[in-house]
Amino acid sequence: MSYVTDIPAAAPQEAVAHFAHRLSVETDCADVHHALTHQQQDFVLLHVVGTVEQFARRHIPGALHMPRAAINAQSMAQWPTGTLFVVYCAGPHCNGADRAALTLSRLGLPVKIMLGGITGWADEGFAFAGEDE
Repeated sequence: MSYVTDIPAAAPQEAVAHFAHRLSVETDCADVHHALTHQQQDFVLLHVVGTVEQFARRHIPGALHMPRAAINAQSMAQWPTGTLFVVYCAGPHCNGADRAALTLSRLGLPVKIMLGGITGWADEGFAFAGEDE
C-alpha cells in the first residue's frame, strides 16, 4: 500500500462538495488571464498589497490598487451590490489576499482569491502592466 492509497479517497459526493467549495472561494491565474484577454471580466480585480509606487511598477493588467487597510464599507460602496471581487497579493508566501478576502467577506461582499498572486502570474508567463514591463 502506498501513501497515496493509505487513506481511502473520499466518496464522490464528498469530493464534489469539497471541490465545489474550493472553487467558490478560489480562482487561478489562468482563469483570470482568460477573462481579461477575452473581454469577459465580470469581476473587480484588486491588488491588495504594496505601495502605490510598487503597484505602478508592476501589477496585473486591469487590476486596481486597494491595499487591505483601505478596504472598508465606504471604499467598497462604489461598486454595485453583488460585485465579485478577486484579490491577489505577492504570491504563496503572502497572506495579504487571505486577509483582504476575510475583510471583504465580513463586509458581506462576494470574493475569491487568485491563487499564486504575482508569483503565479509570472510563473505562467503572463504579461504585467506597469513601468517595469
